[in-house]
Amino acid sequence: MKKKPLVSIVTPCYNSSDFIADTIICVQKQSYECWEMLITDDGSSDSTVEIIEEFMAKDQRIKLFKIPNSGAAVARNNSIEASQGTYVAFLDSDDLWHPKKLEKQISFMIDNHYAFTFTAYQQMNQKGILLRNKIAADERLTYRELLFSNKIGCLTAVYNQEELGKIYMPLIRKRQDYGFWLSILKKIDFAYGLDEVLAMYRIRNFSVSSKKIEMLKWNWKLFREIENKNRITTLFLLLSNVFFKLKNNQLPQNK
Repeated sequence: MKKKPLVSIVTPCYNSSDFIADTIICVQKQSYECWEMLITDDGSSDSTVEIIEEFMAKDQRIKLFKIPNSGAAVARNNSIEASQGTYVAFLDSDDLWHPKKLEKQISFMIDNHYAFTFTAYQQMNQKGILLRNKIAADERLTYRELLFSNKIGCLTAVYNQEELGKIYMPLIRKRQDYGFWLSILKKIDFAYGLDEVLAMYRIRNFSVSSKKIEMLKWNWKLFREIENKNRITTLFLLLSNVFFKLKNNQLPQNK
């Protein structure tokens, strides 16, 4: 039987002691078992590291890296640098996957020869209660289409590292995942969506108004400094992103 390709799961964490165990367990429950989970702790001051180390002692597929507090982009890049998988997937330390997430998504990629995919997902509150119906995955997205609204949930994305090579997140505090998808779509024509809910995104300690203001600030930085758009184009893209969130009644994602 042909060996399944290795999937490297990139997980940044910071003071995630309330959730990290559930996140690791959801990975261990995957029907697709050929994975490595690369957790980079971003200077936690709670018991996050101790919890991870307990799992590591029983499962060698889980690997922990510890760095001084530097932000999610640096933490994710550290895990990407250490990754050895054919595929790279992303899962934050408080989010969850459906048990068949990897199996279905990797098959979707292999069967169709796709290098970059994402899936539908749902949002949940801090206690794990689902907040809304599924956030659908478009059939496919281009770089230009993604500029107008980030329709790729970080916890759903997988790309073929063997085909695309090592790619790293832009070093901005927020919205680095958005910038990462855009950088991939400068290399290839499309990201392909699997419109099935295979992940659950946790909204933590949110204030809708403050989150929207912060999202605007970091989107502006992304479009101006990373994507090098002029002020008029940046303003237009900001308004487009806000419209998409309001139209879909979607709470801001801003971990």
